[in-house]
Amino acid sequence: MENNNKVYDLLKNQKYDFDYSIKETAIVLAAGHGKRIKSQTSKMLHKIWEKPTVERVADACKKGLENVNSIIVVGIKAADVMESISDNPNTIFAYQEEQNGTGHAVQVAVGKIEKDYDGTVYILPGDMGLIDSETISDFKKSFTNSSANMMVLTGLYEGDSDKNAYGRIVRVKELDVKGNSSGEDFGKVIEIIEYKDILSLKEDENYSTTFHNKEYSFTRTELIENNEFNSGVYAVEYKYLKEMLNKIDSDNAQGEIYITDLILIFNSNGLTVRAVHPHEQHVLMGFNNKSVLLEMEHIARKQTYSLIKDIIEIEDPDDFFIHENVVEDIIALDKKGNPLDIKIGKGVYLGKGAKINFNLSLMKNVYVKGNVRFGENVSVWQSAHLSTFSDQVMTIGNNSEILWGDIIKGNIKIGNNSQIESSVNMTGSSEYPVIIGDNVTIKGTSYLFGSTVDDDVFIEHSILIKKNVDKVIMKNGEVKKIRFFLPPPEGIDSITNL
Repeated sequence: MENNNKVYDLLKNQKYDFDYSIKETAIVLAAGHGKRIKSQTSKMLHKIWEKPTVERVADACKKGLENVNSIIVVGIKAADVMESISDNPNTIFAYQEEQNGTGHAVQVAVGKIEKDYDGTVYILPGDMGLIDSETISDFKKSFTNSSANMMVLTGLYEGDSDKNAYGRIVRVKELDVKGNSSGEDFGKVIEIIEYKDILSLKEDENYSTTFHNKEYSFTRTELIENNEFNSGVYAVEYKYLKEMLNKIDSDNAQGEIYITDLILIFNSNGLTVRAVHPHEQHVLMGFNNKSVLLEMEHIARKQTYSLIKDIIEIEDPDDFFIHENVVEDIIALDKKGNPLDIKIGKGVYLGKGAKINFNLSLMKNVYVKGNVRFGENVSVWQSAHLSTFSDQVMTIGNNSEILWGDIIKGNIKIGNNSQIESSVNMTGSSEYPVIIGDNVTIKGTSYLFGSTVDDDVFIEHSILIKKNVDKVIMKNGEVKKIRFFLPPPEGIDSITNL
C-alpha cells in the first residue's frame, strides 16, 4: 500500500464539496489493483485515445447527466488517480483503504453523502473507458421514465460462454418449478450471480431462487450459457441505496461484498429492479490486460475517424491521433457550411489545445501538442514538431509554411506569409518569446531563442539568442540578409586537442 499520509493530505485538501442541490450523483469505482495489466501505472490511469480511462468515465457522466456530483472511489495508487483528475468540477474522492468488493467500495462512497440526500446515484466501473455521454443520457432517461427503484445496464456476450467471466443476469422464467405461469413477472430481473459463484456449483446441482413467492430453478449449464451479463453500471434511488447497502453480506466464493447482491435485496424488500441494454455493446467494455486495452484504443480510433472522415482528409485511418476537443472544433467549423480542406497525413498527432483552421495541411508524422493556433492556408511538412507548455501559446499566421524536421516549441508568433525551412529550431519561453514578422524566411541549420524578427527579413545558417533583428534596406532597395551569424563561444578554455 502506498504512503497513506500523502493520500490523507490530498483528501483533506480536496478542492470541491458535495453539492446537495444537485440531484444526480455518479460514483466511479477506481480503487482496484489491476494486477493483470502488469504495469506500475494504476489501471485507472491507462489511457484510451490519450485520456485516462477513469477520466473518460467521469467525463461521460458529466456530459450525459449534465449537472452531476462525482465521487471517485480510489484505493491502489490513490494519490496518482487523485492528482490526475482533481480539477474536474464537483468531484470528490473517497478512499477505500482495503479492497473488499464493489459493494464495499460503494459503501465507502456513500459515506461521503448525508443520509437525507434526495437524488439518484449512478454507479460505474472506472475502467469502462468507451462508455459515452449518449449511453449515460439514455440510461438516465430509461430510469427516470420507469417505475423502478433500481436499474441495471446489461450487455449481451457474443463469444464462447466458458470465457464469459461477467456476472449473469438472472430473469424470471415463464414457468416456476411447479409449472405455474410467472405472469407479469416474466422477464423481470431477479438477481445477478457472479461467474465464480456459478462455477462453485456442482455439475448436477441446480440453483434455486424465489421471486414474489414463486420458486425458479436454473441448472449450472443454463447459468453459464446465459449471455446476458452485468456491465457494472447501475442507477439507484439514493434513499433506498442508503437503507439497503448495509444488508449486503460476504457469503460468496470470494468472501467479498458485491454490489450485485443489492438486486436480490431490493426484490426481497418489495422494490423494483429493471434492466436495459445500451445502444452499442462496445461501450460496456472494461479491461484487465493490455490486449483488451489495445482493442479499446482501436475502437476509439475508429469512432473518431467515423465522426470526421467526410469532413477532412485523413491519409491513414489506422495511423493518426486527433484529440476529442479538436474533433469537436472540426465538426463545429463544418457546420458553418464552408469546406475546411484540412489534410491529415499518416502518423499525425494533433493533440489537446491545438486550434485548426481552413486549408490546413499536416503531412506525415507531424506532431502538434499544446496551444498551437493555425492561421488559414498553413502547411506543415513531414516530421515537424510543434508544441507548447500549458501556459504558452504558439501562433502561425496565414499562408505560412513550416518545412520538414523543424522543431518549434513554446511562446512563438509567426507572421503571415512566412516560411520556416527545414532544419530550423525555435524556442520561446514565457519571459523571452520568439516573434517572427510577416514575409520572413528562416532556413538552413538556424536556431532562434527569445528573439524578435522584423517583417521581410531573410535569415540563413544563424544562431540568434535574445536578439532583435531589424529590417535594414540597402541602397538598391533590397532588405539586408542575415547569414552565418554565430554568437561568441563560451567555455572554449575547456576544450583541447586530442
